[in-house]
Amino acid sequence: MAFLLVTGLLVLAVGAEALVRGASRLALGAGLSPLVVGLTVVAFGTSAPELAVSVGSSLSGQADLALGNVLGSNVFNVLFILGASALVAPLVANRQLTRVDVPVGIAAGIGGLLLALDGRVGRLDGLLLVAGIVAYTGLQVGLALRGRSAEAPGGTASSTVSPAAAPTDGPRTMWGWALNIGLVVGGLGLLVLGARWFVEGAVAAARSLGVSELIIGLTIVAGGTSLPELATSVLASLRGQRDIAVGNVVGSNVFNLLGVLGASAVVAPGGLPVPEAVLWFDFPVMIAAAVACLPIFYTGHVIERWEGGLFLAFYGAYTAYLILAATQHDALSTFSAAMMAFVLPLTGITLAVLAFRAWRREDEGRPRTS
Repeated sequence: MAFLLVTGLLVLAVGAEALVRGASRLALGAGLSPLVVGLTVVAFGTSAPELAVSVGSSLSGQADLALGNVLGSNVFNVLFILGASALVAPLVANRQLTRVDVPVGIAAGIGGLLLALDGRVGRLDGLLLVAGIVAYTGLQVGLALRGRSAEAPGGTASSTVSPAAAPTDGPRTMWGWALNIGLVVGGLGLLVLGARWFVEGAVAAARSLGVSELIIGLTIVAGGTSLPELATSVLASLRGQRDIAVGNVVGSNVFNLLGVLGASAVVAPGGLPVPEAVLWFDFPVMIAAAVACLPIFYTGHVIERWEGGLFLAFYGAYTAYLILAATQHDALSTFSAAMMAFVLPLTGITLAVLAFRAWRREDEGRPRTS
């Protein structure tokens, strides 16, 4: 059990290094921005463990594990991974994220909640979600092509790739292309393998403590299958590839909601049942985490270190609530009351004020027309 945990983490680190290095070079070679690659290739690739675990759980009749993995992974991605990456280095939030991708993620979360209101995400619901990820991928390709045409001679738009986000030259020979494609494919394979070993060890440990499958899915499995995103985003942040670091998280969340949840519902006999607790707590928490990105991304389009610390603190509070609820601890009611009456309102007011100030600064900086 301990061997699987340690070995899984080591394999994840190697896989993340290969994936980030290969993907960033391919992005430059193809003329695409690291943000687009982070939102699609890297994000979908690092979500492969979530897809494998949730689809496998659905096929084996472990619907709670499949559902908890998707929702818990999305909460982990925003609160823990963005928080940790921002602590490593302040992250640049590209304008496309606040205008397109974060709103798409929020809409996908609300759409998933609406589909689950009848207590089940059925097969038809799953097909609708899968169609959504196909449409989202097409949107990203279209935005990338439009950006490239605008940046051509005679175009008016400027590139979204900052010098810090372009750490190396793209491949210039066939051998260079093949080498970097091999790094991406090999890195993804190592990420999936490392995540599988880690999750197997973690689940075995949790079950020995008598924890329910839903809690396992929301915490240990969600964190384990999100380790590729964690390793990739933190490493990208360290290497200065901050578009990939942020785009990986946002794109992974969209893929988890549309692709992973959709595919899991399609293959599950009778669809995925959604417990009341998930419907009225975990879904809203996941949506709230996505909504919180808007004011934080909007304040100067930079995720500062203190904002990363705020995200990490909220993930700690979320995990503490799950543990207290699972054990029916006496402190649960006091903890919940303190969060609802003081912490959440104060945080919401702070973020709203910061967003308003940022909007005023942008508005004052716009040229006036008579």
